[in-house]
Order: sequence, then structure tokens, then C-alpha cells
Amino acid sequence: MPSLRRSSVGSMSLASRHVIGTGIVIGALAFTLIALLIPVDKFGGTSASAATATADDDGAGTLSTAFGPLTPADRDFVRKVRLAGLWELPAGRQAQQRPTRPTVKTAGEHLVEGHTELDRRVLEVGQALGVELPDRPSTQQQDWLDQLDRAQGAQYERLFAQLLRRAHGKVFALVAQIRSQTRNSMVRALATDANATVLDHISVLEDTGLVDFDGLADASPAPSTVSRSTK
Repeated sequence: MPSLRRSSVGSMSLASRHVIGTGIVIGALAFTLIALLIPVDKFGGTSASAATATADDDGAGTLSTAFGPLTPADRDFVRKVRLAGLWELPAGRQAQQRPTRPTVKTAGEHLVEGHTELDRRVLEVGQALGVELPDRPSTQQQDWLDQLDRAQGAQYERLFAQLLRRAHGKVFALVAQIRSQTRNSMVRALATDANATVLDHISVLEDTGLVDFDGLADASPAPSTVSRSTK
């Protein structure tokens, strides 16, 4: 009988440990499920919506189109592609005429060729998706054009290369973000075209040998800073 009691106690002990172990596993799974249900930004992480939070929101929300959902970030991207052409096209034409360096003239030619085609595409996209597009450069872009108008000789060439390279670097990051996130096929196609165009322009601007890469580290391409650095 004592032997039987010891066996029974041992058996119950094993069963208890099994129940406890199972409870721990279930508890861990429950905690994991709760963590997955809580938005990432509650823990200070970065979600897809947070990544596009810097886009200008026109307040229209996400719209249904024949090409897929059209988000505020999508519309903001389409407008920014149009804005890029509104100042980079005249800057490119100017660079074809004023500089003495062949590499700067070549960069101007690429800007004109690339943005002429990209501008045609963005006008088609804007019409198809019902996105109202700007018809003049932003205040900051006009300021850059004014700086280029005032600059002369070697100063002009350095300013041209630096302003355009910094602007293209920023657009390149936006293009990649939209290309990876948009669910609208027309916006995705525009981003694909823009990606090839912007990368080409970055390359020819760097080929001028005038880009100050240390200056590109500044997150905000303030024209006054670039202007001072070229004197």
C-alpha cells in the first residue's frame, strides 16, 4: 500500500507539471496574440501609415478608382511629380544654354528630355484619376530658379549641380516609398517611370563633378545654404 501511494503521488506530480507547462505555453501564445493586435505605433515603431504621414493630406481620404484605391499619399505623389517638372524643365533648358562645361550641358539635356516625357505622363495620370495638378512651381522651387538666374559662371554651374542633385535625392526616396506601397496600378506605373528618370538625372548630375556630397547630408535643401556654399 505505501508503494501504491508513492506511485499515485508521483503520477499526480507529473500530471500537475504537465498542466502547469501547458498553461505557460497557452499564456505565452495569448500574450503574443495581444501584442499582434495592438498597433505597432503604440510601442514607438513605424507602420506603413506612419511612413506616409509626411504626405500632404488633401482631406479627401482614399478614393475608389478603376485602377485601384487612390490614397492621399498617392495624390500627393502625383502632384509632386508635376511640381518637379515645373521647375526642373526650365532649369534644364537654362543649363543647356549658359554653362561652359559640357557635362553641365549634358545634365541639362537629360533634365529636359526626362521631364518632358514625365510631365506628359503625369498629366495623363492626373486626368485619368481626377487629381488636380499645380500649374506653377512652389515658392521654394521658384526661389531656386531665381538663385540660378542670379548666379554667374562657375558659381552657376556649382549651384545648378547641387540644387538639382539634392532635389532629385529627395524625390528618389519618395518614388521608392510610393512604388512599394501604392495599390493603384496607374500610380505604380508613374512611379516606375519616375524612378528611371530620377536615377538617370542623379547620375548625370554627379557626372558633372560639381556635387558636394557632404552638403547632401542636410535634410532640408535650404537655397540660402546652398548659395553660400557656392560662393
